[in-house]
Amino acid sequence: MSTNPFAPLTIEDAELLIAGARRAAEEAGVTVSVTVLDAGGHLLAFRRDDRAVLISGETSTRKAYTALQLNAPTADLVDAVQPGGLFHTLPTALDRPLLFIAGGVPVHRDGRLIGAIGVGGGAPEQDHGFATEAVTALV
Repeated sequence: MSTNPFAPLTIEDAELLIAGARRAAEEAGVTVSVTVLDAGGHLLAFRRDDRAVLISGETSTRKAYTALQLNAPTADLVDAVQPGGLFHTLPTALDRPLLFIAGGVPVHRDGRLIGAIGVGGGAPEQDHGFATEAVTALV
């Protein structure tokens, strides 16, 4: 019998993350799509409001994927991908293209990366705030 050194992200956690992000977005009068990935990059949960722009679903997923792959909030990576930045030549031949727009935030538990949340539909700064608020509420 193996023991898991940390608790993985669960469906219940994903639902709490989505609810937190949606609540923050609704308070700001914004409709969003929210994606939650587990530590392996698998889609754990997704929610798109009927009034959200269709592309916001793909945007939220790519933001979550980027935050997970680089274990950093996407808002912190924008400058790194500009010419002369640390990741300027980062290859995007991964399973899913990366998206360097604020709104993707990694999720940690006990200091370990367990997944990521991505929010799309508002302005990038808003999406980042919604995702960060959701992660903060989960802890």
